[in-house]
Amino acid sequence: MDVASDLAPTGTLRASINLGNPVLAQGTPDSPSGVTVDIARELAARLNLPVELRCFQAARDSFAAMERGEADICFLAIDPARAESVAFTAPYAVIEGAFAVPETSPLRAAADVDRPGVRIGVKAGSAYDLHLSRTLEHAEVVRGVEGTTVFTEQRLDVAAGIRQPLADFAAARGDLRLLEPAFMEIRQAVGTTRSRHGRTVAWLRDAVEQLKASGFIAASLDRAGRRDVTVAPPD
Repeated sequence: MDVASDLAPTGTLRASINLGNPVLAQGTPDSPSGVTVDIARELAARLNLPVELRCFQAARDSFAAMERGEADICFLAIDPARAESVAFTAPYAVIEGAFAVPETSPLRAAADVDRPGVRIGVKAGSAYDLHLSRTLEHAEVVRGVEGTTVFTEQRLDVAAGIRQPLADFAAARGDLRLLEPAFMEIRQAVGTTRSRHGRTVAWLRDAVEQLKASGFIAASLDRAGRRDVTVAPPD
């Protein structure tokens, strides 16, 4: 069994890149950059294959491309719902999901959010949408193209998002504060479809471990100015 032909049957490694997560991917569809782009190019080089970067603006679209067979690998947060069709490596990086509220909000900590009547804006199909939809017992999830947008437009109680861009949003607004601690740990991993051979999945998992151990992931994050992202520990 040849890993290259199993993982990239078209002869080109097609990587689904989520530009909607500015922590892990930056730039434009014509000129993307960031750690996910660096990993995709490195994996293709190790397989002696060309790489095609297929860029999307949301995790749900990146995931859908995998399901439609339009991409060979993806870069998504590990989640039970996604794992039904995606075989994930161990995480290569860990980021946080956080809440932001108006300065005048009575909510003082992340644990206060799950109350009747509280409405939370989320980006539809994001890792934190999936997590909150599964774990909240009382608060209501309100989905939009961006969690911060639906939070603003519908005057919701809470905005949920990835800590770094959410903090930037709060700072730009000037009337919001983040609740502590983070409500979830978002484990970012490489994935491929479960239809791939077990040896192919094992190769991907080993490659990610090597990239973490060698300092490749840390160096890539540093080049992107993302020193606020934690490299995941060895698996």
